Amino acid sequence: MKTTVKELRLILTVENLDELINFYRDTVGLETSKEWHEEAGNGIILDAGLASLELIDAKHAARIDQIEVGERVSGPVRIALRVTEPITSATATLIEGGASSVAPPTTAPWSEVSRVQAPDGMQITLFATSTLVD
Repeated sequence: MKTTVKELRLILTVENLDELINFYRDTVGLETSKEWHEEAGNGIILDAGLASLELIDAKHAARIDQIEVGERVSGPVRIALRVTEPITSATATLIEGGASSVAPPTTAPWSEVSRVQAPDGMQITLFATSTLVD
C-alpha cells in the first residue's frame, strides 16, 4: 500500500525570519497561505504553486552546477523556481530584493536559467520552462 501525498512543503528554519519573509513573499512573489505569531514561535507558509521533489546524486549535482555556475557550489539543498518573466528580469528583481548573484543568466539544456543566493544563504535556480506543466 502507498501513501497518497497531497502537498510537498519545504521547511526552512531561519534566524532572520522577517528579512526572509520580505525576500520570499515581497520580492520573489510567493503568496501567504498562513502566518502565525505566537509565544511559542513565529512562522509563515508561502504558496509556491506546483511543487515537486527532485532527487539527484552528487555526480548530477556537480553537472548542474557546472552548467549553471561553472563550478561545484551548491549544498545538499537548492531551491528552483520557475518564473514567468524573462530570466534576466527575474534575476534583477531578486538581486534588488537582497539576493546576490551566484552566476549570470545562461542557457542550460533544459531551460534558460540563473543562480542567485538568498539572504539566508540558500541557492536559488530561476528557470523558464518545465517538463511538468506549461
